[in-house]
Amino acid sequence: MPRLFAAADIGSNTVHLLVAEPTPTGLRRVVNESVWLNLGEVVGREGHVPKKLADELVSTLSRFKAITNEHKVAEFYVFATEAMRRATNHDELLDRISREANVRVEIISPRREADLSVNGLQLDCSLAGPCLMVEAGGGSVQVALLYDGKLEAEKSLPLGTGALIAKSGLQQPASETQVLKTIEIIDQALDEVRDLAHADRVIACGGVARGIVRALHPDGDPTLAIQDLEYLAWDAQRLTSEQITRRYGVKHRRAMTLLPGCLVYHALLASFAIPSMTVSNYGVREGAVREMAQGVRPWR
Repeated sequence: MPRLFAAADIGSNTVHLLVAEPTPTGLRRVVNESVWLNLGEVVGREGHVPKKLADELVSTLSRFKAITNEHKVAEFYVFATEAMRRATNHDELLDRISREANVRVEIISPRREADLSVNGLQLDCSLAGPCLMVEAGGGSVQVALLYDGKLEAEKSLPLGTGALIAKSGLQQPASETQVLKTIEIIDQALDEVRDLAHADRVIACGGVARGIVRALHPDGDPTLAIQDLEYLAWDAQRLTSEQITRRYGVKHRRAMTLLPGCLVYHALLASFAIPSMTVSNYGVREGAVREMAQGVRPWR
């Protein structure tokens, strides 16, 4: 019987469960399921996780726990990122999750999040030489400088798609004023990472980047040129979320992330004078599963 491991990520857009079997060449996904809760935008607007959303989170994690029990996983690691880091009631919520869902959750640091992402994207990306790893989520954007796969420096920027929507009032369709305000917020935050600009390529991971590349490249090409991002941002600005869903074949909730996600990635590539980026199919959850399979206990 194969040995299975499970990781669940309480992210700022989705809560995502991965049950996977390590293989000699990578991972075989057995369960790969997500629930959209939009914690990043809600916490960005209200400062805490409201009761209705907390109820949904507890229910989701209870169901994920049952799935892992059904598959008899060897380890189940649940971690939370930017939205839970910022929520003023996260201690109370983690206690409730432990009591009602029988799930232990670790709120991980931006550095730990970057480490897990690096471990995951090695499954399909070469990390030779200097490169930037960028992961845009709902609450934050992780930017890490890597050299031959080693994490040299990292920054967490408050530029997640939900956070940007909450700060700028970005809507679908978006007005020129809303877009310009969003770009101004992004440019100000990018001042923190301009010293990492000696990297010569960008590798992106996470749901926002994968949503963009799937919308633009249904043939599976993982490379996004800066012109691709310009085009999608221009088009998405003029459309309702329903029109984006129909035109680009993405889910309704994901449609709302395309415009702010394109603006973030475009600004980053332009700032570093890098013409394109590669989007990995893997990230933090795969990194956590690989870590457990390598015999590292997840709890720190």
